[in-house]
Amino acid sequence: MAPLVSHSHAAAQILAPLPRGNRRLAPAPPPAAAGFLRGLFPSRAPRPPPAKDDLLRLIADQRRGLDTQSDPARLPDIVSCIDALAASAPGADTVSDADKLSGTWRLLWTTEQEQLFIVRNAPFFRTAAGDVLQVIDVPGGALNNVITFPPAGAFVVNGSIEIQPPQRVNFRFTRAVLRGNNWEVPFPPFGKGWFDTVYLDNEIRVAKDIRGDYLVVERAPYSWNE
Repeated sequence: MAPLVSHSHAAAQILAPLPRGNRRLAPAPPPAAAGFLRGLFPSRAPRPPPAKDDLLRLIADQRRGLDTQSDPARLPDIVSCIDALAASAPGADTVSDADKLSGTWRLLWTTEQEQLFIVRNAPFFRTAAGDVLQVIDVPGGALNNVITFPPAGAFVVNGSIEIQPPQRVNFRFTRAVLRGNNWEVPFPPFGKGWFDTVYLDNEIRVAKDIRGDYLVVERAPYSWNE
């Protein structure tokens, strides 16, 4: 059988490398062209796991957890979605990015009894609970839990935090106060513990705390400041 590559002089000339001066490299596109090409073929953000939509659907009519507390029939399905979200990125670092974790988060749903007690019983004080917020300031090491009573009232619990990657936030409450229009009543500080952010994206955050309570919050369209 004839060899696949001939060792003749002609073949050697064909296979010989081009002299350096004759090599041609495709020129890199100018910056404007590169940007144009990226615009034609934009990179796609990762799709959220299906459990996110299922979770938001299951909690949408639960009045921030009041109905789940009264009738826990839906609770196993909600917890199953939370577990699936946690499993979609196991061990993901959800606390080291200060810009992503910090912000004003608005309550969508929780099993935390103290918050739900205040929300449920606010009408006995001739008011109604407005937004329930968790305000995290990672650079400042601060955490504020806020239950608002429009137009001017709020129950505010101040605390300090320590970040413990990949998912834990240790907290210690330092002050609590009930505020109205031009008045406030202080309460003694209480409580310390931790919560793990088991899922975090640009829209929602899901956490589980030291007592086994769950929290689902969305990034609020405004910033809360004391």
